[in-house]
Parts: sequence; C-alpha cells; structure tokens
Amino acid sequence: MPKKQSIITLITDFGLQDGYVGVMKGVMAGINSSANVIDISNTITAQDTFQAACVLGNSYNYFPKGTIHVVVVDPGVGSERKIICLKTKNYLLLAPDNGVLSFVIAKEESASIREVTNYKLFLPKLSNTFHGRDIFAPVAAHLSNGVDHKDLGEKIDKVKKIDLPKPILSPDGKLTAEIIYVDSFGNLITNVNKEVIDRMKVETERVSIAMGRRRINGICSSYSDVGDNEALAIFGSSGYLEISVNLGNAGDILKLKKGDKLVLGN
Repeated sequence: MPKKQSIITLITDFGLQDGYVGVMKGVMAGINSSANVIDISNTITAQDTFQAACVLGNSYNYFPKGTIHVVVVDPGVGSERKIICLKTKNYLLLAPDNGVLSFVIAKEESASIREVTNYKLFLPKLSNTFHGRDIFAPVAAHLSNGVDHKDLGEKIDKVKKIDLPKPILSPDGKLTAEIIYVDSFGNLITNVNKEVIDRMKVETERVSIAMGRRRINGICSSYSDVGDNEALAIFGSSGYLEISVNLGNAGDILKLKKGDKLVLGN
C-alpha cells in the first residue's frame, strides 16, 4: 500500500537567497519522501514573531485536516527557550515558545501543548543556530510518518503569548484603532473586525476614519469603488479592516506604519 501523503507547511524568516529552507526540506524528504511540503512564507521579516503569528493565524485553517504547520521564526534559538507542539482539533503546529502560536491558541478550544524533548526524533548532531534543520524538520517529518504527538514530550500548560492590541471605544462613540501589520502590497491592516464596527452601531458607508490630517469616509466593498491612487478602507481577506490605496502602496503614500493609530467615528 502506498504511504498516505502528508502535508507540512513552513513559515520562516530564512529568506530565499540562502539554502536554509532547502536543507530543511531535504531533511524531511530523507525521513518521509512522500510528504508534501508547502511554503506559506519564508520571507517573514527577520525575528519578527508578531508578523509570523499574524501570517500563521490568517492561514493555518485553510489547509486539509491533519496538516502539520512548522514555524521557525526563532530569535531565541540555542537558548533555553522551549520548542512546543500545539495539537488542535485538525492540526499539529510546531514552533518555538515565543508567542508565534498566540493567535491560533486564541481561536482554538481544547487545544493541548507539549514540549518537544524527545531527542530520538532530532538529527544526531545539533547546532546552536539551526534548529530548523536539526529539530523542527525531522520532528515534523516523523509526525507525518505517524509518530504520535504524545511521544514528543510532556504536556505543559503555560506558554508565551503575544497580545493583539485591542481597539478602544470611548464614551462618545469614537473608536481608536491601531495598525498591526503591513503586507507586501503596503496594505495597512488594523485590529478592527466587523464585530467591532457592528458594536459601534454605525452604517459602514458612513464611518469616518481619521489618520492624522487625512480622512476616509465610509468602508468600501472593493478597490474599484475609488479612483486610481485613492485611499480607501476595506475589510480584507483576514476579516480585519485595512487601509489601502487603489493601485498603490498605502504605507508609502500615506506615510503610515505598524503601531500608528486611527480614529473611527460617525
């Protein structure tokens, strides 16, 4: 009987120039050559655990049941930081214990977490700088071969978390939002979802959004609702409100960045 094909995904900050990602795939292929390894992103900004958490949180549940997600954005590599495995209803996720799993944990009920300590699943020789090759890759491949996640190590209750900034609704009905992520197109993704807008009890086409001296009136349903190089607000694929520029880069044109505040009102 042919081995059932497993899916392993990768999110790393290794980039595309060096051979790090390819070596990880080589290690996995040596353990399970039938695994289907899919790159979600290998161009996370170096050591940006918040960005990795956002990318993972917005993508992990679009994969088939049984997918093994591997995140190697690991500024603490070689230190005493833990490597953990999160088991949800449909997925296994391997990551350093630095908060990159925070948004998944927030979404998942009855998820369990184990510290990965079973050295028998690691490569024989470990470096202090490339646990992606020596630990994450072989462990993911062994899991795809049917190793039980319970064999990885003991169950743990506490892990490090990244807190998503929450929008603040003032008594006068104004909402202070924050840009939490800027994607490769320059779209400015905020911490405001549709539920927050609904609580404001205002029609989306009448919401006023102030960004310093600039202002946008209303939330659009498509980029074509405005002219070329005009700014707009729209709910993006992540489900969060984005500030964009039709056929342009909002971050560059509006001079806004992660951490900047917006004020929404009537």
